[in-house]
Amino acid sequence: MTTTIQPFLASGALQFAFEKATLEGKTTICVLFLLSMVSWTIIITKTRQLYIARKASKKFFTAYAATRDPLDIHRRGEDFEGSPGYQLYFRGAEELAYQYKNNPVTVKGERRISRASFEAVKLVLEEAAAREAMSLEKGMIVLSTAVAGGPFIGLLGTVWGVMETFAGIAKANQASLTAMAPGVAGALIATVTGLLVAIPAMFGYNFMVTTIRHITQELDGFATRYANQIEHTYVDNRDLEEKIAGALKRQESAELAAR
Repeated sequence: MTTTIQPFLASGALQFAFEKATLEGKTTICVLFLLSMVSWTIIITKTRQLYIARKASKKFFTAYAATRDPLDIHRRGEDFEGSPGYQLYFRGAEELAYQYKNNPVTVKGERRISRASFEAVKLVLEEAAAREAMSLEKGMIVLSTAVAGGPFIGLLGTVWGVMETFAGIAKANQASLTAMAPGVAGALIATVTGLLVAIPAMFGYNFMVTTIRHITQELDGFATRYANQIEHTYVDNRDLEEKIAGALKRQESAELAAR
């Protein structure tokens, strides 16, 4: 692992410090190097995922806005791979199509679904929204760990290295700057490495959290709008209409009595 990390070190101060680091310091640097590699892998893959998600979602929402029937896109078999909104739409359309086929009700000669079937569709939409949000947030815990833990891991290596340096000086009875400098330099490189791990992870984490929050808010808004359109187009609303009519009659009666 040491020979693997050395090419990444710049010649000069960093290389000198790494050569003078203790075994504990080099172990700490190796751990930080592995954490950095995992962090950069997540940053690259997650950035690509979010880019595709935003691009595909824009196309899907544009296509959906151009339809009047909530099942139009599903019937046409269009696919918007990578779009969280489309995945939610597809799951809801599949459940709606199932309820519409297997549990229909007839309202004024038109086929619709019951309120109970609509509740099943809404449940599927909620589950799909939660699943897509979890997919977007997958791996973010590693970046937050790198941001919070990287400097502390580096500090641990530095403190350990300084402790080893002072212990060696005390045993040798050579309290001079020449004797201390190599050990201190070797100890400080662990903190430098920890900061080099944490800083890119911090910028990547903040950018991705903001993007994910925007996508999930957009997804929640679409789920609500989609459910409302399904309710207006496919759901038997006779009970609701009767309740509204009854409430209006009661309000009119109360107004007449007040006069």
